[in-house]
Amino acid sequence: MEKLKTTFPPVTDPRSGFNPASRSFHSLKPPLLLPPPDVAISAASYIHVLRCNSHFPDSSTAVIDSTSGNRLSYGELIHRAETLAANLATVFKLSKSHTALVLSSNNVQVPILSFALLSLGVVISAANPLSTGSELKRLFHLSKPTIVFAVSSIAGKTGQFHVRTVLLGSPEFESLTRTKIQSQSPLTPPTPVTQSDVAAILYSSGTTGKVKGVMLTHRNLTAIVAGFDAARMKRAEPAVYLYTVPYFHVYGFTFSLGAMVLSHTVVIMERFSLRAMLSATEKFKVTQLTVVPALMLALTQDSVTDEYDLTSLEGIVCGGAPLRKETDEAFKAKFPNVFVTQGYGLTESAVARTTPEEANQVGTVGRLIPNIEAKIVNPETGKAMFPREKGELWIKGPYVMKGYVDDPEATAATLVNGWLRTGDLCYFDNDGFLYVVDRLKELIKYKGYQVAPAELEELLLSHPHILEAAVIPYPDKEAGEVPMAFVVRQPQSSLGAAEVIDFVAKQVTPYKKIRRVAFVDSIPKNASGKILRKELRKVALSRL
Repeated sequence: MEKLKTTFPPVTDPRSGFNPASRSFHSLKPPLLLPPPDVAISAASYIHVLRCNSHFPDSSTAVIDSTSGNRLSYGELIHRAETLAANLATVFKLSKSHTALVLSSNNVQVPILSFALLSLGVVISAANPLSTGSELKRLFHLSKPTIVFAVSSIAGKTGQFHVRTVLLGSPEFESLTRTKIQSQSPLTPPTPVTQSDVAAILYSSGTTGKVKGVMLTHRNLTAIVAGFDAARMKRAEPAVYLYTVPYFHVYGFTFSLGAMVLSHTVVIMERFSLRAMLSATEKFKVTQLTVVPALMLALTQDSVTDEYDLTSLEGIVCGGAPLRKETDEAFKAKFPNVFVTQGYGLTESAVARTTPEEANQVGTVGRLIPNIEAKIVNPETGKAMFPREKGELWIKGPYVMKGYVDDPEATAATLVNGWLRTGDLCYFDNDGFLYVVDRLKELIKYKGYQVAPAELEELLLSHPHILEAAVIPYPDKEAGEVPMAFVVRQPQSSLGAAEVIDFVAKQVTPYKKIRRVAFVDSIPKNASGKILRKELRKVALSRL
């Protein structure tokens, strides 16, 4: 597909993409050629178009079940998805006016189902199959599904909502993907799916409030898969990816669509363990792993990697949460021939990533992806800022969500005149690389000073006796808030609170000192590896 050259207004710095007149940053990458926003083409149809750019045949392997070793080619996957789509329209009368709630762990059926639903224009509402009863109630309230596709472990919990449930992997589902069922009545021509239609409802982590349903359009997904196509690399054989991230998370969901565009072979693990991942990497000659920072840390620390042949590994894609500089450097020291690329985004939008050529850039999440405009805004004055100045990151582009389901107030607070407020404290350097400092809402206010928990966590993790750490604000009458550290000690360590406080105090200005320490067995994190500070605050407040 033809690519456009990047062009800027005359005042834009070609090194950083910063325009001092508008105080905004522009992507340094060539813009993508996207279909018009109102054209009738689904993300699934657009993926079909982009697949023509692949020189790998449809007989190449699409997915491998890591447990059974069963394989499915792209030709088979697409045929089964098309058969399923026809049967969903014929038997269940599903169309673009409907929503399907998908509650599943990673398995071979999920990409078949996702592609079928996208092609029909049925909204995919993907969520964690480990959701509790109250969480399910919230999901049903937001998505209002017409049908549920679920694994057997959670199917019993969905009956109370009186919505038809189809078990993934059941004989019923398998037959729907293999044999077209003839309709007994004339079919109504399907309503065309347009770029502006909602394609998916994915859920924010809920670490700073109630879970929100993020509406992503076919336009959003089209821009994402076009970005994968633009970054296509010439290979003699398809890349072999192993996903450690769930399909219901935006990370796994968008990567699965990118895999179809690029003809990647995807090794699927239904139940994750470090040893199982390493064994599958060796067995299936995995070339790329998608991970979160916690797993990167485990790979640097755990000697179990010495038992496996990982010579097929070419690269690591890390996202979901900020990657510490020390973890990045430790991984590169242990695996010098494996490049590390990072990505940064939210459920609400993709934003930035590093390329293999930029893999040596430490601490950054990369440069802006194509067609993105960004600015750093002073959270107190609302004014846009310059390179190297820290403030809230605002972004604009075709990746930005439509809004939150049934939450006009949250939508209006997040989307301002076409700009998405990320809520992240960030800055750009003079080369256009983006650095994420912390969540704005998580900044600790000590006597008017702002303290970033991530900065203190990085320091704590550099201590040889500390395995994990998290920092939260602790209420204080005099200071307002003080930094409190939750620490997981290394095995056999007798590290004390005073030693932790002293270790940090020697390396920071006085207002950043750790004032309280609690030792715990583990730090709570969500599926993407982000620290659940809300849970730690509850623990801290219970000790007041």
